[in-house]
This record gives sequence, C-alpha cells and structure tokens, in this order.
Amino acid sequence: METPRLTLRQLQIFAAVADAGSTSAAAGAVALSQSAASAALNDLERALGMSLFDRVGKRLVLNDNGRELLPQARELLDRAAAIERWARDDQGHVGLLRIGASTTIGNYVLPTLLAGFQRDLEASGQPHWTAHVAIANTLAIATQVVNFELDLALVEGPCEQPELNVEPWLTDELVIVAGARDPIVPVSGIVPTEQLREATWLLREEGSGTREIIREALTPHLLHMKSGIEFGNSEAIKRAAASGLGITCLSRWVVDDMLKSGELVELPTALPKLMRSFYLISHARKQATPGVRRLTAYLRGFAQSSTPGRP
Repeated sequence: METPRLTLRQLQIFAAVADAGSTSAAAGAVALSQSAASAALNDLERALGMSLFDRVGKRLVLNDNGRELLPQARELLDRAAAIERWARDDQGHVGLLRIGASTTIGNYVLPTLLAGFQRDLEASGQPHWTAHVAIANTLAIATQVVNFELDLALVEGPCEQPELNVEPWLTDELVIVAGARDPIVPVSGIVPTEQLREATWLLREEGSGTREIIREALTPHLLHMKSGIEFGNSEAIKRAAASGLGITCLSRWVVDDMLKSGELVELPTALPKLMRSFYLISHARKQATPGVRRLTAYLRGFAQSSTPGRP
C-alpha cells in the first residue's frame, strides 16, 4: 500500500491560501512564516502533480484543480477536527458543538433550546460541553454549513444548496403588527386589504429568510408591498414599528414580548393565517459526532412537543 504523500497540514495551508489570496496573508492564520507556507503549498502541488492556483500579479487565484480540491480539503480538515474534539472529551463525547442559526431563531429561540439541552445533559450525568454559536441571515449560515464551518444550523428559509440535508423542524407563525398608536390600528373590525396594500412595510434585508417568506406569503394578497426602511435584524424592525415608522410581519417569537406589554398590536385582517417552517440543516457528507447526534435528537424532540406557531 503506497504511503500518502500529502498531509493535513498542507491541506490546511492550501485552504488558508484559498481564503486569503496569498501565502503571506495566509501565513498568520496557520502560524507559519511566509516562506514556510509557500514551501508547504509547493510540496502539496508536487505531491498531487498539478498546480492549484493561477498567479495573477501578487495574488493566488484558484484554478479548476484548486476549486475541485477545496471542498474535499475542507471536508477532511473538518473530520480531523471532529476526531480531535471527540478524543479530548471523556464525558460522553458531547464536547464542542458548532451551531448556526438565522437571526430570528438565534436571538429568540436558540437560548431557550440551549438551556434545555444543558439541563438534559446534567440529568444524564454529562455536564461538560460547550458551543460556538454563529448568527446571521439564512444564506450566510447555509454557506458556513456547506463550507464545514458549522456542525448543524437552524434557519428560517429553505436552502437550495445540493450539499445540504434540509428537514422541516419547527412550525412558526408570522403575525402582522403595528405600533399601538399607529392610525392603521382599527377601533373595531379588521384592517381592509387595501389599507395594508398602501401601508409602509418595514422589512429585513435581502438574503433574510424572513423577508423571502413574507413576500411569498403576502404578495399574492397585496399584489405589492410599499417598502420603508430595511433593517438587518428583527429587533430593530419591531422597535421601529412600535415607534410608528410602519407596519411589519414578524415571527410571533420576536414580537411576543411587545404584544404582551401593549407596545405592539396584532392587526386583525382577512388574510389567511401565515405559517412557515423553520429548518434543521447539516452537510450531507459530514460525519456527525455523538454530541451533534444528541443535540439533533433534542431539537427534534423539542419541535414535536411544541405548540405550532407559539413561543
């Protein structure tokens, strides 16, 4: 059996150069000098018998070989890191969990989930674990899962990347709300659809799963939505709505506190109830550690025991 001529360290340096665009920029990320990083990259290219980059001025740009190798290299590096995490943990192999969440889930649902997961671990005698949590919009989080940067993620919008396993997870209710003093709030009855159509809508940024779902759900009824200020997170949107800058449609998880305090009012409309799925995603080729499998089982159990659409 022929001895492999390439090493994980070479693949790590290759991935760092692919991200940074030069050996000098990548050297710091892998704790090497620029000359050592260049030598390791040259050794990898010799071992494979092919070049991996095109030299464009001072930059290194992936060629076809490099683009084909990069996801394979990241997969191997991810599996090696998972083995190290598994070996370091002697308390049931829970260890470090790398969790991603889109913004609504990350800010309003995930803290409750992690607290419950920790209580479950304590009850079974496995208290030693930690998590790194990344929160961004659905597209950004899905990309991190594709790149093996996260073990699993919970997102608000469907994902089309072929590398991902995507399963419906939790049912969420979207509600249309306005500030308590907004003129659109009716004294009685419902808000006419024409009035909703002419209202100023506060929306999330492009790439947000919430924004895409809202447009898909409401456009058939409203035909168009007059956009107001766009915000990068739901917390800013609900506070802007409470201040009278417009109306919005957000997860009940997000607005529940302000509905209870009276700062926001749920608008009665003739529109059908707006429901959506949150999704659990993971990489199709990623080998799940025991800790990831345990968390996945907990998440599925949480969804099965929850009232659809309600915090």
